[in-house]
Amino acid sequence: MKSTPFTEKHQALGAKMAEFAGFNMPISYTGINDEHAAVRNNAGVFDVSHMGEFMVKGPHALELIQRVTTNDASKLTAGKAQYSCLPNNEGGIVDDLLVYCLEENNIYMLVVNAGNIDKDWKWISNQNINNADMENISDKTCLLAIQGPNATKILQKLTEIDILNLKYYTFEKGKFAGVNNVLISATGYTGAGGVEIYFEDKEDAGNKIWDAIFAAGAAQGIKPIGLGARDTLRLEMGYCLYGNDIDDTTSPMEAGLGWITKFSKDFISRNIFEKQKATGPRQKLVGFEMIEKGIARHDYEIKDFDGGVIGRVTSGTQSPSLGKAIGLGYVDSKYAGIGNEIFIKVRTTLLKAQVVKIPFA
Repeated sequence: MKSTPFTEKHQALGAKMAEFAGFNMPISYTGINDEHAAVRNNAGVFDVSHMGEFMVKGPHALELIQRVTTNDASKLTAGKAQYSCLPNNEGGIVDDLLVYCLEENNIYMLVVNAGNIDKDWKWISNQNINNADMENISDKTCLLAIQGPNATKILQKLTEIDILNLKYYTFEKGKFAGVNNVLISATGYTGAGGVEIYFEDKEDAGNKIWDAIFAAGAAQGIKPIGLGARDTLRLEMGYCLYGNDIDDTTSPMEAGLGWITKFSKDFISRNIFEKQKATGPRQKLVGFEMIEKGIARHDYEIKDFDGGVIGRVTSGTQSPSLGKAIGLGYVDSKYAGIGNEIFIKVRTTLLKAQVVKIPFA
């Protein structure tokens, strides 16, 4: 297993560790519910240095990004980021990602999922017909997500960048905790506010920044947070998790990601998505709440009143904020309306659930 620059700190803090995407990662410290509440109500720190980062530069950089992503990166100016996805040739999703514009029409950073780094690099490289300059900087890049309503208040004292007023999906680079060239981004995977910070792990930068964050937030009660709470937080917001809710067989139109699929440009599988938009996808990703007691898990069957299979669960959990079981799943489009009654097969029992609007929280 690979380690991040913070692995020893997680272990020293007594984190429950496990393999995730080939990395030895913290799953929880004091418990998922406790850590979940800390982020929703205060502030928490996630080590997400396992994520992948690619630099794409030069006169053909934007052209490549436009071809391989569904969103319109030409709308990005320096200091702005966007959520997007990489479609495959069959109308599925290679990965979802963030696109950062460091210099308009010239320098971009793509942030991809940890388990897809090699796959994504190969896919994008194969589309790079005009030889944009590409560099995989994943192994030398650290990423910490400091999330929660008090996150920016705690961090402001560590930088001259005005992070209190940093607009959603914008970023700035500067000095943070005495470390130069830190990219501070108003993004995250929790829906609780906060920032994500990227920096190169050299000259003990990782230790300096980690220690400074926890010193700055000690009085406020900032906590380290594991991947378990990261999953419950993102699910309450209805955010897709690659490998669960989206994959090579699902389209952005089916997954409710039509808003990042822009037909103002040409890109891979555009014709497939245009047809789905015109006729409607055969299945849709929906949010649901359990009416009867039970928790829906990944790949459980979703059925109709008569017991016919109409879909499958992609993500499910007991929501710490709501105190009820929630989930995401694909269903035949005719069952996707808000308020529709569906049934989740839990072992041999069909448990009643209802399609609801997302986000849940």
